Amino acid sequence: MMKEGVRVPRAETPGTRKRFWAEATVRPVAGGGFGVELDGRGIRLPGGTALCVPSETLAGAIAGEWARAGGKKGGAFTPDDLPMTRMAGSMIERIAPEPAAQVAALMQYVDGELLCYRAEHPARLCAAEREEWDPQLAWLRARHGIDMAVTHGIMPLAQSGDVHAAWNDVLGRQDNATLAALGVMVPAMKSIVLGLAVVTGALSATRAAEIATVGERIQMTIWGEDAKLVEALRQLAAEVVEADRFMHLCQAQ
Repeated sequence: MMKEGVRVPRAETPGTRKRFWAEATVRPVAGGGFGVELDGRGIRLPGGTALCVPSETLAGAIAGEWARAGGKKGGAFTPDDLPMTRMAGSMIERIAPEPAAQVAALMQYVDGELLCYRAEHPARLCAAEREEWDPQLAWLRARHGIDMAVTHGIMPLAQSGDVHAAWNDVLGRQDNATLAALGVMVPAMKSIVLGLAVVTGALSATRAAEIATVGERIQMTIWGEDAKLVEALRQLAAEVVEADRFMHLCQAQ
């Protein structure tokens, strides 16, 4: 008799969980794809769908994070220990049934694009933003024909209808794995431009995270290093790198 599936914990539910399994293994799924079993019990996503991904390498990465979560049976873990599982769940249960909804969610970042809001002082920060951000907007114009307006200060900036239409077209051509990756990268970096650069191979995930955090890094050179900020920047970079890895593993054959 097949064992009942194990339900993935919801990310929005805070707190730690107790690891109840000893072993995580990959299994092929009838009809195609690969799942992950915990002590022989298949993983089910928060909505009840069985976890099944198209790539064996991605399934292996998901099994790996379950094998590490909590250290050993009885150990404590949180949903943050399962980033690949969370992205797979988003792709399968939320994006695949309605990719347009994910495109619409990403479109909310167009008017708030990080690279389009420039500091007015200090001079060192203004110069660093020009040096790091101008080339990315130039790439966007040259590669995708999207010419985004730039402002200084914090007053809201509304991009043109042509810019919105162009972004909607670009995002609408992405596959579900890429949309899932962008769903992590873009909020983390507050930049749809840098997210697109990563998923199209124009920037590495690590370099994009550096560009996105130029302001924080310059401020630390002025005011001194802050341990909490350093950790926040490390976590941001890790999220972007993991999302990029998810996309590539999902697309691997």
